[in-house]
Amino acid sequence: MKTVSIRTLPAYIAAALSVACLQAADEPRLDESRALVQSFAATLQSELKKGLSQGGPVGAISVCKDKAPQVASDLSRQSGAKVRRTSLRFRNPANAPEPWERSVLLEFERQADGAEPAAGLEHFVQEADGTIRYMAVIRTGAVCLTCHGASLSPELAAILDADYPHDRALGYSLGDVRGAFSVTWPPSGDASSR
Repeated sequence: MKTVSIRTLPAYIAAALSVACLQAADEPRLDESRALVQSFAATLQSELKKGLSQGGPVGAISVCKDKAPQVASDLSRQSGAKVRRTSLRFRNPANAPEPWERSVLLEFERQADGAEPAAGLEHFVQEADGTIRYMAVIRTGAVCLTCHGASLSPELAAILDADYPHDRALGYSLGDVRGAFSVTWPPSGDASSR
């Protein structure tokens, strides 16, 4: 099993995503995973800005609820990897972490404790069966606090309560580990693992 340890790294995609280079000359899947995450984060950030400008925080809810899963699905289909977002405190039960993701998220939180809000974390491992797993932290940015912070507008709270009655994704502060982007590559030649 080849493992690249979790590290604290400088940010390069706003406060939402931060991943820096580990030595990966012999790991093309690491570069591909980073590119998928960068594409996901950039698309999501663009859509969130558009949603906020057109419909305020209520418009942003539909981006995370409807557009983010579609972006993940499109990237998964195009790449052959399973691409998604997850969190220990998820809003949508479909984003609940798998056991391996939960372990990485707990480690991200441990590593992030006391780190600069702009610092990022990533995890990369190749399992004995050839499965490759990658995660990149999502830090809570200022825009995230509108829908994930400690105080929400009554209108927004009512919509979230209706759409997500078991919402766990509230009470975040700037720089908190909000969750992570996750990429799983099946063993070579095994498209059924997606």
